[in-house]
Amino acid sequence: MGEAGIGWIAAIIIGGLAGWIASNFMNSNTGIFMNIILGIIGAAIASFIFSFLGVSFGGWLGYLIAGFIGACILIWVGRAIS
Repeated sequence: MGEAGIGWIAAIIIGGLAGWIASNFMNSNTGIFMNIILGIIGAAIASFIFSFLGVSFGGWLGYLIAGFIGACILIWVGRAIS
C-alpha cells in the first residue's frame, strides 16, 4: 500500500470497492466486510504477482485494478476448494 501512494483509509475504501466489483463480476454473494478483506488481500496478492512479472500499477486506479483481479482470484480459489 505504501508504494501505491495511498493510506490505510483509502486502501480500505478502494479494497471494499474492488471486492464488491469482483463479487458482482464473479456472481458471489459476500457481505461488505468480506468484500473489503477480499479487495485488500487480493490487491496485495495481485501486486506481488504483477511485480514478479515486471508489471506495475500506480496510485488509486492501479490499486483498484490489482484488488479486483486479486479478489477474483481469491473467489475462484475459494470456489475450487469448497
